[in-house]
Amino acid sequence: MPLEGKSLNVNIMGREFRIACPDDERQQLLDAVAHLNGKMREVQNTGKVLGNERIAIMAALNMAHELLTARTSGFDTSGFKRRIESMQMTLDQVISRQDQAQ
Repeated sequence: MPLEGKSLNVNIMGREFRIACPDDERQQLLDAVAHLNGKMREVQNTGKVLGNERIAIMAALNMAHELLTARTSGFDTSGFKRRIESMQMTLDQVISRQDQAQ
């Protein structure tokens, strides 16, 4: 089935992107966007990396490293849970700051 007309607007680090996406993959794309945003915010919050392009590259490298580590050493469920909790706390902080700014 062609993807014509099947697209989704997503927001990554304050920028909107239109991405082709079949309906049955919509939630996975939204989950990926949330994960990427979280990783980019983590990099941004270190204050060591400036510029969205560099932040995106560092986040991608971190995610690639995590994927390769999981593939080579097995999956660490407790570590994964800790990272999810950390991402959730980071996202909660960002959302809270955004809500306070409005």
